[in-house]
Amino acid sequence: MAERKPAKKATQKSGKRTTATEKASKGWTAEERAAAKAYAQERKSEARGENDERAALAAIAAMPKPDRTLAERLHAIIKASAPDLSAKTWYGMPAYAKEGKVVCFFQSAGKFKARYATLGFNDTANLDQGAMWPTAYALKELTAGEETKIAALVKRAVS
Repeated sequence: MAERKPAKKATQKSGKRTTATEKASKGWTAEERAAAKAYAQERKSEARGENDERAALAAIAAMPKPDRTLAERLHAIIKASAPDLSAKTWYGMPAYAKEGKVVCFFQSAGKFKARYATLGFNDTANLDQGAMWPTAYALKELTAGEETKIAALVKRAVS
């Protein structure tokens, strides 16, 4: 004869319901979620032909003073060094693309509450040198020496 299983207890459900949007993500920080949302908006803007130099300059203008000063100067250096790169935004940051693919970008220190701003290069940049090479550079200030190095890196990246 088969054994009977005890009847399950009726449990009371909480009257409060939560949705996926109300729950905080345990994996991403608020800054990372904001960057992902910015990227989604950028993709929509690109489809409308609106993610362009104006968007990059607006992103730069929205930065706090020390980062804004660096970003403005970098923008000028990059545009002078590689005029064929198109300025746009990428995850809310000013970026510079060739044939639609981001070659380099500026990440402000305030973006992820970092100690310093960053000039980064993606894998589309022609910076390969041996088996290992840097793809991101910390920036605290720009002197004439750094500006010269950056101009050379950008030129090499698009070569």
